[in-house]
Amino acid sequence: MKLRVPGRRTALSAAAASLLLIGLAGAQIAFSRLNLAGRDVQSIQLYGAEYASQSNLSGLLSITQDSGVVRVTGLGHTLLLPLDEDQQRATTSFNTVQLDTRRVQGRTATIVNGNLYLPLDTLASGLGAQYEQGKFTLTAPKLVSVSSRAGRDTDRVVLDLSRDVPVQDEQRGDRVVLTLKGIQGDARRYTTRGAFVPSAEVARSGSDLTVTLPLPASSGYRVFKVVRGSGVRVVVDAGPGVASSAPAVLSRINSPLIVLDPAVVPGVSSDVTLEVARQAAQLLTEKGWRVRVTRDGGAGLNREELLTLARQSDVYLALDLGRLPGARRSGVTVYEQTGRASSQLINALRGGSSAPYSTLVVAGAGSTRRLGELLRGELKGGGVTAGQQTISRVQSLGEAPQAALLLELGWANNAQDLATLGSAARQKILSVAVARSVATYLTARANNNANLSAPGGTQ
Repeated sequence: MKLRVPGRRTALSAAAASLLLIGLAGAQIAFSRLNLAGRDVQSIQLYGAEYASQSNLSGLLSITQDSGVVRVTGLGHTLLLPLDEDQQRATTSFNTVQLDTRRVQGRTATIVNGNLYLPLDTLASGLGAQYEQGKFTLTAPKLVSVSSRAGRDTDRVVLDLSRDVPVQDEQRGDRVVLTLKGIQGDARRYTTRGAFVPSAEVARSGSDLTVTLPLPASSGYRVFKVVRGSGVRVVVDAGPGVASSAPAVLSRINSPLIVLDPAVVPGVSSDVTLEVARQAAQLLTEKGWRVRVTRDGGAGLNREELLTLARQSDVYLALDLGRLPGARRSGVTVYEQTGRASSQLINALRGGSSAPYSTLVVAGAGSTRRLGELLRGELKGGGVTAGQQTISRVQSLGEAPQAALLLELGWANNAQDLATLGSAARQKILSVAVARSVATYLTARANNNANLSAPGGTQ
């Protein structure tokens, strides 16, 4: 017996022809096409509801199942859907599902032909997406607004996003930098009424946005997200009321080690390298910098002790006099080390290997170059023109992981150089140039802006 429905066409319409109908365990399932956040994938029509498979959704969401419950995480949301293998019952709206902290009635997950399938209308409701049959659309990620609140011992900055994106936070000296991945938004500066976080600078970095906040001394910060129905909030608290939890390696920013290594020059009556090192160390110490001079009289540290200290340094500066039999040379020269270091770690990081805060452990050649430019600039300001050369035979320079230079104060076999170096005025010019250039370099590094090519102010 054939059942006829009045007015029903016996031939498939053009729209229905795109669906492949099959019978499975008494249920009618239609395979169709779905635009899933810009990707063309296959979906199924199950008892009038559209479902997508775990394999197709996995590029967008993380989906796991445990003890009859399917956990869906992504875009800042967590959804819990019971797994009901009765397909007809799963597609009814009488099931209870959990969308973040809300428990509501909706369709739930089921198994079709051994594969896990999830209801698209339930996913859209929980993820804040737009859904119509055949199309599942995500809201474009955008920084909607920036607001703030001043507190007694902490200030709060709130970033409202249209939907969740990966957020990275990093302390860079006296600033906190948040990177919002793949998000739209305007680059601009926001001012607040806070005593600890007076401003927030939003800038474009490729496809990302960065948000930079000043971080006062002795202050900490915390970053967390709040999921809302209309999007996600990124909340930043900063100030002395938040305990500092920066990695230990960041202490090198706040307390860098400066190593001054004056060479012993035999046959010269005045120990000018030691005198310049002592005066520079005194100037730096008076301003709160941590300085080690490798000797205080005749013999200094042995070779292994010196190399150990050089490896711990943030600035290593060797001071020497040129010594080459028969050479007719004079003047001051700043040497930069070339070639590979003997340390595999230094070579690996300088070769491009990345690790968290790796630049605080091993700096590239650019750091030494910047320090050299600053030193020559300070010397020129004192009336001394210094040459610039490279050297590859000083082991301690190669072992120093950060900025390292050899400052040749003059030539031991040049009577004019020795006479000039013997004067207190010349020694002061040299020591002040060393102290000012080192302090300027380290201050700029702490501010993540160590790209100066001219001497800065007194530190």
